[in-house]
Amino acid sequence: MTETIGVIGAGTMGNGIAQVAARAGYTVVMRDVKDEFLERGLKSIDRSLQRDVDKARLTEAEKHAIVGRISATTELDALKGAHFVVEAVTENFAVKAEIFRALDELTQPEAILASNTSSISITKLGGATRRPDRVIGMHFMNPVPVMKLVEVIRGIATSDETYARTHALTERLEKIPLECNDSPGFVSNRVLMPMINEAIFALYESVATREAIDGIMKLGMNHPMGPLTLADFIGLDVCLAILNVLHEELGDPKYRPCPLLKRYVDAGWLGRKSGRGFYEYQKT
Repeated sequence: MTETIGVIGAGTMGNGIAQVAARAGYTVVMRDVKDEFLERGLKSIDRSLQRDVDKARLTEAEKHAIVGRISATTELDALKGAHFVVEAVTENFAVKAEIFRALDELTQPEAILASNTSSISITKLGGATRRPDRVIGMHFMNPVPVMKLVEVIRGIATSDETYARTHALTERLEKIPLECNDSPGFVSNRVLMPMINEAIFALYESVATREAIDGIMKLGMNHPMGPLTLADFIGLDVCLAILNVLHEELGDPKYRPCPLLKRYVDAGWLGRKSGRGFYEYQKT
């Protein structure tokens, strides 16, 4: 019998995870709170797969088979039979903990509950359940269908069996699992976010223009994307949420979010998804 993967959240990360799981042959149940979010997520999956068809990396028949393995629902009960659930909702502990408590009640005892969190403690999320040994972090990178890395994060109670099953699943998804222990921001965002924040401070203090800051990092450090462009791509609200976790949990002032970042988030200038961040974009 084909294993069922549950995905909570149909946004950028959630629909990407659903896509790669379905492409790997899993039956996928993707859940979100509104039908419109699910419709948007399914359209994103269709567009992504169509690009592969257009580039002859996938046939039309294969695309239809992948899409056919994904079901979308607003009902949490639909995940009752899932063997593995990946949560990919907003970067807020209270919201995530509520979902983990509900999944703990709903799913079979042997099911693994994973979080795609960028920075929040896996140990704390595990503590919201009666199965902390089966709670783990799976931090995918954006865009999920393209990026190979998955940070696999052990909470203090995560069992070796849970890690082994998660490692195996990650490889079946054709990703590269790299392990790290539970610490705010893990490795990726503990290193990345201070760089982005410093670039925002450089703009805030008029050290250089946005184009010059990005250009210097691209040309001088061989980065494929400048830090301000990358912040817009990630979402400025997400960057701020991660920096807040780093600042609060580690207590080090070097993680203090730049006031300009806070101001942009307050204004609703969240980057690509809102049409404006450090740069301006046409909303699609």
